Amino acid sequence: MRTIEWNSENKTIQMVDQTLLPQEYRTIECTTIESLCHAIITLKVRGAPAIGAAGAYGIALAAQTSIAETPEELLRELESAARKINSTRPTAINLAWAINRVMKTVTSKTGTKQEILETALEEAEAIADEDIRTNKKIGEHGATLLQTGDTVLTHCNAGRLACVDWGTALGVIRSAINNGKEIQIIACETRPLNQGSRLTTWELSEDKIPVTLITDSTAGHLMRRGKIDKIIVGADRITEDAVFNKIGTYTHSVLAKEHKIPFYVAAPTSTIDRNHHEKDITIEERDPDELRYLNNIPVYNPAFDATPIENITAIITEKGILHPPLTF
Repeated sequence: MRTIEWNSENKTIQMVDQTLLPQEYRTIECTTIESLCHAIITLKVRGAPAIGAAGAYGIALAAQTSIAETPEELLRELESAARKINSTRPTAINLAWAINRVMKTVTSKTGTKQEILETALEEAEAIADEDIRTNKKIGEHGATLLQTGDTVLTHCNAGRLACVDWGTALGVIRSAINNGKEIQIIACETRPLNQGSRLTTWELSEDKIPVTLITDSTAGHLMRRGKIDKIIVGADRITEDAVFNKIGTYTHSVLAKEHKIPFYVAAPTSTIDRNHHEKDITIEERDPDELRYLNNIPVYNPAFDATPIENITAIITEKGILHPPLTF
């Protein structure tokens, strides 16, 4: 199944609970906006494109569960739900992008409560379907950058679990392998929450793609020994001057630059933020207890970092390959 989709029978949002992987594969259903927000905050659903789809479906869910008596009341409720869902993850831009797209569509059309619901759901489904097509195009473009025999380092999880399906960084790898190229993958464990060791290795193992797991701090050692040919990561937001991705990405980019290893970012154009720069973006922090072993020890646990655009070789999008400097 898709990572996230609308359950038309129960009229709920159905998703893979990513906090249980790799030990258990289970789907859950969100029946209220509160349960959806909890799923996003606790990373039951995560990855910029996937939470974008979650936000879009959330507007449809809010319409489905509303007890508003008039279309005007319903639209006010949807605006409130949009603000609530959007507040769950401040760094990734796809969430706000998808929510705003659905809200713009429903507010531009007048109609009954049922018509508003149908419009919201149609737009959410369109966003989910487009995500898969977009990722396949990213894969096609990115596969041209990989050669048989390459060993590719990836960080965090930018696969089908981070999207509706196929994936961005892992989508590039899947496309290259589908084209007959023999590729080896090295996956970083990726703190916090080990999304590389838990999710990326599970995905690749399911697809029988060869993968070796390393600690985040082993990457530089392997680059210096000439064991890594290319690096591909995803992104949660791309501004004109930086790429925001899981914490540790910046470190990999510095090491890659030192060792003259191509450093690629794979992301849809919906991840591009044309209105802000690095200094404007809030870096989300995770619960200190994810790291703390001793009580009362101060903890700084950011979920993301910003990689300067000059450290990036190219950005792979569905519209083609972009080379810095970027001008939006």
